[in-house]
Amino acid sequence: MAKAARSDAFAAAGAGDLGYTISVCTDEAAQDRALAADVSAGLGSMPKDIPPKWFYDDEGSRLFGEITRLSEYYLTRREHEILRRVAPEIATLSGAGTLVELGSGFSDKTRLLLDAMATAGTLEAFVPFDVNETALRATAAGAAAAYPGVATHGVVGEFGADLPSVPSEGRRLVALLGGTIGNFSGPERRKFLAEIAGMSSAGETFLLGADLVKQRSRLLAAYDDAAGITAAFNRNVLRVINRRLDADFEPLRFSHVATYDDERQRVEMWLRSEGAQVVHVRRLGLRASFADGEAMRTEISAKFRPAQILEELATAGFAVLAQWLDGAGDFSLTLAQRANGSRP
Repeated sequence: MAKAARSDAFAAAGAGDLGYTISVCTDEAAQDRALAADVSAGLGSMPKDIPPKWFYDDEGSRLFGEITRLSEYYLTRREHEILRRVAPEIATLSGAGTLVELGSGFSDKTRLLLDAMATAGTLEAFVPFDVNETALRATAAGAAAAYPGVATHGVVGEFGADLPSVPSEGRRLVALLGGTIGNFSGPERRKFLAEIAGMSSAGETFLLGADLVKQRSRLLAAYDDAAGITAAFNRNVLRVINRRLDADFEPLRFSHVATYDDERQRVEMWLRSEGAQVVHVRRLGLRASFADGEAMRTEISAKFRPAQILEELATAGFAVLAQWLDGAGDFSLTLAQRANGSRP
């Protein structure tokens, strides 16, 4: 779980045409095709696996907003703590006039960056990028209302394929916050960071939020809260598949499980079948059998050591400008600049 929660106040401000533009690179039909491909591959793999990007329909986004307010889920609070302290420094070091937020939400964290850039006198444009068009339109409308005179251009798209569609005007600061980078496996992460470097001009900057390695008990609590909100969030992906692909998952016949892999330094979320069952995905003509106790993975969330983050950014083609941790040493923000020379 690593998506920035959207503020309801700014969503409410987004009614009507408030001077923003939207580019749709991935429409609903394309998303359905991508979901179909992921479900077909995932239900045929061993173990079964569904990518976490499908968590975030409207209900999933609402549940994640609840998760960010839970006492166990420290990530959002720690990142916010760092940004409150260093956002002006980020604005100065980056010299950016355009904030590009990947996996965007118009949260307090986004406002801290935009306010710092505005105070520095550099803010010219805001480019939110997200696969959820409804949420993106609310984000863009809210930003246009809160920052009149700042060009707001939302992009509906998926990481990877649609990154080249991000507007290139102005000097950009690309932000990936919330620990989203942890949702990528090692090879996927190296590819993705190289793509971020590849879309950046020399001198442009990248701000990366990453969760750090810590006690197993705290990590597991953050992904398996006592109130059961994370369990509801996890099961909701089955409802997404039911609705969009005409499947017949029974969510309450799956239990939420969170584990920690010490060797790979990552939390994994699973849905474990309670009893043997067969699921039909009618739109795909697919029949998937689950044995009693069989678990399907729905998310990985890698945790990092500060030096590892520096190394991976350098490998991708970035020169690190600064790295900050919160007071408890739970979370990190790293600002890096696209190095001169050829793309990695």
